[in-house]
Amino acid sequence: MIDIAVVAGDGIGPEVVAEAVKVLKIAAARYGFGLGLHDIELGADRYLRTGELLPDSTLRELRGYDAILFGAVGDPRVKPGILEKDILLKLRFELDLYINLRPAKLYPGAPCPLVGKGPADVDMAIVRENTEGLYVGQGSFERRGEKDEIALQLSRNTRFGVERCVRYAFEYARKNHRQRVTFCGKTNVLNFAHDLWMRVFEAVRAEYAGIEANYAHVDALCMFLVKNPENYDVIVTDNMFGDIVSDLAAIIQGGLGVAAGANLNPAGVSMFEPIHGSAPPFKGQGVVNPIAAINAGRMLLDHLGQTEAAAAIDRAVARTIARDLKGLDVHKMGCSTGAAGDLIAGYVRGE
Repeated sequence: MIDIAVVAGDGIGPEVVAEAVKVLKIAAARYGFGLGLHDIELGADRYLRTGELLPDSTLRELRGYDAILFGAVGDPRVKPGILEKDILLKLRFELDLYINLRPAKLYPGAPCPLVGKGPADVDMAIVRENTEGLYVGQGSFERRGEKDEIALQLSRNTRFGVERCVRYAFEYARKNHRQRVTFCGKTNVLNFAHDLWMRVFEAVRAEYAGIEANYAHVDALCMFLVKNPENYDVIVTDNMFGDIVSDLAAIIQGGLGVAAGANLNPAGVSMFEPIHGSAPPFKGQGVVNPIAAINAGRMLLDHLGQTEAAAAIDRAVARTIARDLKGLDVHKMGCSTGAAGDLIAGYVRGE
C-alpha cells in the first residue's frame, strides 16, 4: 500500500491534482498495488478561515505518509509571499527536501520554441539544491525606508548541503545512464559560495569515473541551453540559479503545462508538484493543462519503486500529446482539463 498525502492547494491546483489522482488510481488498478489517498487542506481557504498556514500537527501528519502530491499555493486574497514562504518553503525546510529535481524532456509532437530542435535534443535533468542559498531568508535592512536604505540578503551554503546535492547529481547520472554532469555557477563573481561549490564538485567528480564533468557560468549556460540544449544531460546548481534555469528548461520542453518537479529527501517523505503555480485567473475554467500534475504523479510512483506504472504514465502522456492535443498552453489543448486527464487515464488503462 502506498499512502499519499494530497495537498491540492489554491487556484488551479485542485483541478490539475484531480486529474493526477485519476491517473494514479488507474495505474494502481492496472499494475496491482494499493493506493491510499489522504486529502490535506493547506492554502488560502484554510488560512483565511482559521489563520493557520502549516501547523506542527499537520507537519507531523505529513511525515507519516510515503509521499506528498502537491498542487500549488498562491491566492490574490492573501498578500504575496505569505502562503509561498510559510507553506511551500516551510515544507521544503522542515522536511529537509534538499533536492529539487526537474527533468526537462521534449515529447514528440510537443511544441518547442527552438528552431530545428526535437526530442533527441532536449532531454535533461536539473538538480537544484533546495534548502540553502539565498532562500534561507537570512538578511537585514539598514536605515529602512530612508533614502540611503540598504538591504542585505545572505546566501548560506554549507559543505554538507553542497556535497549531498552534488553527489545526488552524479548518482542520478549513474543510475539513469547519463553521460555528463554540468555544474552551473558564477565562480568569477560569487567567489565565496561558488568557490565552495567548485571545490566540492571537483572532489566528488573524482569518484565517478566514466561520467564527464564540466562547468558553465550561469549566464553562458542560459545562452547555450537555447542554442545547444543537446549538450546538457544533468545540471547541478544552487537554489537561486536552479530556480531560474529550470524554468528556462521547462519552456524548452514545451511549457509549464508539462513540467513537473520533485522535492526529495531520499531518507524521508518527498513531495511532487507541477511547477506552474496556482494561476488564479484560470481557476475553475477547466482550460489548463493537467500534464504537469500528472507527470508529478508519475515521478512520485517512480521514486517509490513503481517503475512499470510510472513508465506507462509517461507513454500515455506521450501518446496524448502526439495524437490528441492541439497544443499545450491554456485554452490551446482543444479539450478541457478533465478530458485531457481522461485521455491519459484511458491510455494507461488500455495498454
